[in-house]
Amino acid sequence: MILCTNVFNGKAHDLTIFKRTLKVHSQILIVADSGYRGLGKIHKNSQLPIRHKADINKLTDEQKATRKATNKVIASIRMKIEHVIGRVKRFKIAAEKYRNRLKRLLLRFNLICGILNYERCGR
Repeated sequence: MILCTNVFNGKAHDLTIFKRTLKVHSQILIVADSGYRGLGKIHKNSQLPIRHKADINKLTDEQKATRKATNKVIASIRMKIEHVIGRVKRFKIAAEKYRNRLKRLLLRFNLICGILNYERCGR
């Protein structure tokens, strides 16, 4: 299901938007991409891709395999989310500069999300 919370300027950072808009229960698992670095400090039950720290720590083969497997699972979950974002962007309301009245932007965006939710449920 596509959830529209609020509309922000394109320059706003992902984590800033998360802090300002969403209040998520602590038991819910959040799987996020690397744009949400620092999310673990705000929401303890979150899963982010594991970064490779080049010269600080040399990872063993077992640690490398674990990191690779974890990142692959996160990427497969994120892929589904990115596909939905791509479907929203086909309407050009989120992909390009919005040139109509800002008063109606949120209404139109929610209508598009509703259409996509209806289409997904009908399959």
